Formats: sequence, C-alpha cells, structure tokens
Amino acid sequence: MKEIPQKFLYFALNKPYGVLSQFTDAGDRKSLSDIYNFPKEVYPVGRLDMDSEGLLLLTNDKSLTDHLLNPKHKHEKEYYAQVEGIPDGTALQKLRSGVILEGRKTLPAKVKLIDDPNFAERIPPIRERKTIPTSWLSIAIVEGRNRQVRKMTAAVGFPTLRLVRVRIKNIQLGNLGNGMVRELMLNEIESLKK
Repeated sequence: MKEIPQKFLYFALNKPYGVLSQFTDAGDRKSLSDIYNFPKEVYPVGRLDMDSEGLLLLTNDKSLTDHLLNPKHKHEKEYYAQVEGIPDGTALQKLRSGVILEGRKTLPAKVKLIDDPNFAERIPPIRERKTIPTSWLSIAIVEGRNRQVRKMTAAVGFPTLRLVRVRIKNIQLGNLGNGMVRELMLNEIESLKK
C-alpha cells in the first residue's frame, strides 16, 4: 500500500508584541494558538522574542526549517529597530563591522538610518522620553544570536525601544497586518529553499 505524500504547508505571520513564538505556555502567556488556528503539524521556523514583532514563518517542511536555521547558510534577516537617540556615523559603522557581545564579535551587518516606517502603534506603546528623540534603523544580519539586534544597538549606546522583523531572505512582511497570516506563494517557497 502506497503512503500518501504529506502536503507541505507554509505560512507567514505578523507576530504581535507580547506573543510567544510557540503554541503553548505553562505560564498562561499569549501564544501563537491565541492568534490563529494553525494546522497542528505546523511549527515556527526559529523564533521572535515575546517583546519583538513582525515576520515569523511557520511550516511542516522539516527540511526547509533545517535549511533556514542552519547558521552555515547565513540567511539574511532584516529588522527595523526604533532606538533611543539618533546614532551617528561612528555608531553605525560599529554596528556594520561588528560589536563584541558576550566575548564574541558579531558578523558584519547591513545598517542604515531609515525614515519612520509608520507601523501601527504598538500595544502597549513604547516608552518615550520628551528630552530624547528616537530614530529608526534597518539592520540586516546573518546570525541568530539571542536578542542580538537589541544587544547590538545597546552596545553602541542606542537602546532598542521597538523591534520589528520585516524580512527573512526574500520573504517580506509587506503590508501584512498585525496578527494576520497568509500562505506563502510557490515562488516564495522555492526561493527560500535556495
């Protein structure tokens, strides 16, 4: 008797602030199952911290998950970080060339100041101080160290107030609304596998 081939499923989610990148939590915190009724065989590819937002991929294609999470492939992930203060050229160059985190230098990153991306206001809103302006950075990294972008900006004196992942390889967050889900298109899936 022939086994029926498994149908692979691929989703993009705009993960809201305050939601865990998992389906259950013993502490009764908000998780992915509170956002959308994903098929039970689907799991997140990597994670986003509870206090980070943006693009999270989910699939039941284990080989794609392994491919995307293997650090040797150096897949690029882009984040928009709202930071306290306005980084100068020296701070930006330090971020680009790598900063020492926990005794190891980060790999080179693509970093630039960007205009306010005009995301919907976060709930709860970020804390703002009247005397200190904020600015937005685009930071593209090829590593996935724990809380890496937050630690990088803090290391150069500009703490991250809000962090939104906008791209994984070629998959863009685009105009996917907060907490919304879409299925990936065939060409997107194929390009993720390269």
